[in-house]
Amino acid sequence: MVKILRYQSDTGAQYGVLEGDETVRQLVGSPFGDYEVGQTVGSLDSLKLLAPVAPSKVIGVGANYKLHIEEGSGSVPEVPMLFTKPPTAVVGPEEPIVYPTGAESVQFEGELVVVMGKTARHVSEEDALDYVLGYTCGNDVSHREVQLAEMAMGVLLLGKGYDSFCPLGPVIATGLDPSNLMLETRLNGERRQQTNTSDLLFSVPHLISFMTRYFTLLPGDVISTGTPSGVGDVAPGDSVEIEIEGIGVLRNHVVAEG
Repeated sequence: MVKILRYQSDTGAQYGVLEGDETVRQLVGSPFGDYEVGQTVGSLDSLKLLAPVAPSKVIGVGANYKLHIEEGSGSVPEVPMLFTKPPTAVVGPEEPIVYPTGAESVQFEGELVVVMGKTARHVSEEDALDYVLGYTCGNDVSHREVQLAEMAMGVLLLGKGYDSFCPLGPVIATGLDPSNLMLETRLNGERRQQTNTSDLLFSVPHLISFMTRYFTLLPGDVISTGTPSGVGDVAPGDSVEIEIEGIGVLRNHVVAEG
């Protein structure tokens, strides 16, 4: 397993490799191509981490955990329910989630996020994981009043697309089995979500194969694979932590807009 991250340097965003729990070394080249591990650039605590990737596309998947579907008393989808978030929604670890003025219900959604490593089009399920760079933690933050009003009209964008509504991080972990990972979400230190990705309705290979029938996934694009049961409201001042086995902890704090 390799853990890849992005950090802010004096010359801009840089990729690095996390060795052990604390040491960050320079990634020389591209994580989407050939690279070497270079010199030590600092400890994890000494660097400002960014979202571990800057995607051209963020694809979300709705109603993709069986227990979450039961929780919402919804019908089981026959095909993946897809939506997008703008790349401007992406923020990194410890960056604020901005609570919109006048909102009544903004909720966290802890999710396993797939980071594509190769250009993918018309990919089979059998080959799909060969196109994946690795996996990270994500929070599909959602403004419910706006989301529900949109869904009543058969659309979904604004309620999930606010700036800061797609935290990602802390690293991209390679070599994981996406069908068997423990996921936990904590609000102010209290566990709210806990599941295994074995409860996914549509697997990661199925999602990639399905999407690439219709459009191209590029290196760095991300797929937020859906949230399990236990979603809940946040408020300014709250802290949300999403922990996934083999990846680490993504933590963000909620702040009021303005």
